[in-house]
Amino acid sequence: MMNRSALMLVLLLAACAGLPDRARHDLVGMPRSELIACAGVPDNREPLPDGEVLQWRQDQAVQGPLTVKGPFSLELDLSGHGTCHLVARIRNGRVAQIEYTGPSDTLLGRYAACAPLVRACERLTRL
Repeated sequence: MMNRSALMLVLLLAACAGLPDRARHDLVGMPRSELIACAGVPDNREPLPDGEVLQWRQDQAVQGPLTVKGPFSLELDLSGHGTCHLVARIRNGRVAQIEYTGPSDTLLGRYAACAPLVRACERLTRL
């Protein structure tokens, strides 16, 4: 039987893995200014005739939680590494679409490397 700490860790990891998918829906409709306030200043901006596209880059590889280190500098990495680019389409001053690009797979899920980019914004939608 799993102890309470292990169960909490599993639940926390599962929550982080689903965060980027939830943000795809939860952030739609958020004002542009709030998105920038919670996600930070975007790394790139591209104006479009009907709005703009903002991009944030998480280029430092994010690792999953399973790296085993042994003696003599032996290291076994069972996790995936990922980077993420968050792309937000803005129309009429509000988020119209959220997408992710980059090799963002880790053991925690398909877009788990994107969780740091949307965590603060997702919390705002829960208030």
